[in-house]
Amino acid sequence: MTIAHPSGPVPRTDDAATLPDLEAIASRVLWLSTAMVHHANRVRPNPSGMKVGGHQASSASIVGIMTSLYFGRLRAGDRVSVKPHASPVLHSINYLLGTLDEQHMTSLREFGGLQSYPSRTKDPDPVDYSTGSVGIGATAPIWATFARRYVDTVFGGSGTGRQYSLVGDAELDEGAIWEAVLDPVVPELGEIVWIVDMNRQSLDRVVPHIASGRLEAMFTAAGWQVLTVKFGTLLDALFLRSGGDDLRTRIVTMPNAEYQRLLRCSADELRTRLPGTGPESAGVAALIADLDDATLIGAVANLGGHDLTTLLDAYDQIDDTRPTVILAYTIKGFGLPTQGHPQNHSSLLTDDQFVELAWTLGEDPEQPFRRFDPQSSTGRLCRRVSERMRREPITAVEPPPVPADIGRNPPAVTNTQSALGRTLLDLTREAPDVARRIVTVSPDVSSSTNLAGWLNKVGVWSPSERPDWFADDSDTIMHWRENPSGQHMELGIAEVNLVGLLGELGATWSRWGQPLLPIGVLYDPFVERALEPWSFGIYAGGQSILVGTPSGVTLAAEGGAHQSITTPSIGLEQPGCVSYEPAFAAEVEWILLECLSRLGKPGGTSSYLRLSTRPVRQELAAIPTDPAARERRRRHVLAGAYTLRPAAKPAVCIVTMGALVTEALAAADRLAEMGVEAEVICVTSPDLLYRAVRARDGLAVGQSAILDQVFPPDRAASMVTVLDGHPHTLAFLATINRVQCKSLGVSEFGQVGDLDSVYRHHGIDTDSIIRAALDVC
Repeated sequence: MTIAHPSGPVPRTDDAATLPDLEAIASRVLWLSTAMVHHANRVRPNPSGMKVGGHQASSASIVGIMTSLYFGRLRAGDRVSVKPHASPVLHSINYLLGTLDEQHMTSLREFGGLQSYPSRTKDPDPVDYSTGSVGIGATAPIWATFARRYVDTVFGGSGTGRQYSLVGDAELDEGAIWEAVLDPVVPELGEIVWIVDMNRQSLDRVVPHIASGRLEAMFTAAGWQVLTVKFGTLLDALFLRSGGDDLRTRIVTMPNAEYQRLLRCSADELRTRLPGTGPESAGVAALIADLDDATLIGAVANLGGHDLTTLLDAYDQIDDTRPTVILAYTIKGFGLPTQGHPQNHSSLLTDDQFVELAWTLGEDPEQPFRRFDPQSSTGRLCRRVSERMRREPITAVEPPPVPADIGRNPPAVTNTQSALGRTLLDLTREAPDVARRIVTVSPDVSSSTNLAGWLNKVGVWSPSERPDWFADDSDTIMHWRENPSGQHMELGIAEVNLVGLLGELGATWSRWGQPLLPIGVLYDPFVERALEPWSFGIYAGGQSILVGTPSGVTLAAEGGAHQSITTPSIGLEQPGCVSYEPAFAAEVEWILLECLSRLGKPGGTSSYLRLSTRPVRQELAAIPTDPAARERRRRHVLAGAYTLRPAAKPAVCIVTMGALVTEALAAADRLAEMGVEAEVICVTSPDLLYRAVRARDGLAVGQSAILDQVFPPDRAASMVTVLDGHPHTLAFLATINRVQCKSLGVSEFGQVGDLDSVYRHHGIDTDSIIRAALDVC
């Protein structure tokens, strides 16, 4: 791992670390991270024979970057998102710093052990950001910066510190990264620092065209400071010699694949290949003729991302007034026998190669997990860095109590989307402590999702105060007052950004002890676009409420491209989340309050609400006026279903959800005219009902009482389920009492038209419900 450097000043660190100490630590980190993967694959028993995996080469490429950062510059207030495949490096560093026990060093990818990729919620190791899905971990520190600044402005106590992302260069192919980089607020966030591990290899190959100049131009155009760390001190010194300009030109202009091939050449091969055939060949040949074999081999591999002095100098150039990206050139597998091999991404060292590496690095393959002697200079440096990076324990603030029922009387005819905006405004009056912790987020759909009144009340968040030039325009209904304490965050048309921010706003209780109650609102058809990062944010511990509105083919005039079909199923299947689809305004209030009460604390959960713009007569809800009966209805709504129209001995049970409650009740009325008694059940959460079924069957822990209260065996009847979504969402309800069932819903792309025509096209109109009911009964 150690390469020769020309004499020069010792790099500065606040802990007076010497270059030899840092290089010794980098060598040990390379060994430990490699040994972790080796043990998981070659030593630990594997009865199933299934691949365990790990990424020794990807870890090796970033060892220098992480060693110089953690042991040379990082402070307690800083947080780091580590590229997924470098998790062994993170664990090795934390092991040397004393925050990870030795027992875990043999548990990589073992059940209950260290995770494949860094995880805030599942690793026994301290992890700042969960990573693992390309691009999501890279952008998370951007959204955490939004959240930290908001918390510090409104509540205080979040401290200061940089937000680092250690990014693999292949991650820059992910479009979500550029959505985040281009957000107009990001250029004001100077604590953001990205370090790109430019190893120029992907999973399958050496990348032929890196276009680093294009990357530099793109980041610069977005308002970022760009620092390029291409060469180390040894090559920089050679460039100053006679023929040095030729050597630089040759290395810079050769194809990436050719350079990667040189990394696997002997000194004799390099003397033949390196000069090339261009006009600079003679100068290169003359220069390298004076170099001994070790220096020549070391010089070819002396890139800036492995040169600790060069990296530390780059960190000292960071401009804290704007975001910074450091493009650090590295070699995949640096220091390993697989260095530079085009297929080294998932390759593992053989036992012989592992022993050879131990000999090269001065390690003991029989005792691979050694810390430094505490009395050695490296041991003392590890101790000082550990003390420097120790964070004070978080003092958790309890979220304020959320009222269960505000008791608003909704308009005679309204929709569930409008009820969301009204409930938020009601909270500012009825529960201001709760309202103060709510932060809403939307992708340029605030007015069209009925958040305008809330936005006017609480203002828009911005890192600095900005004038509202339309404040005196009497025709302007929505006022855009931007300041650092505004409670609404607008992210343009970028749903992935929205859910990324939502996850970080929902993690402030665990990062800084200050709970926020974040609500993200987007068009329901676009939930699928944001699904993966939203799910990953929940996995990483972010607790939030996602509102999809408007939803379904009920959005008839917008056509098939804007009509969601599978989102009810998504809500049912998403771990760490409870999903609801209310039918009436009062249900929106009860559900939203319940979902808010679950946020910002250990054991809390996220929620997904699917709302509609369809006007519904609120009298159809038949909410009891007696307080006890009203409370019973509320509890049933929150448990997943309630009996909307009971029947003593029903011939058929019509189960509906959301906007189709109108058609279900109309069908029941017409069936009654035919002498067919129909019971109508309104489902508010197929998610919770499915959990209840599993609990009743002994397959999960939970409550199942709602099944006996809404689907009692003595009233069991043939069933028709109908919703504005995929029919399988409610089909499982027939298993509760094992009755005959027909499930109606949407199973093909939508169609533009008027509401009646679209419902009829999909077979979810009143006539279709009646025909299905007559068939089953």
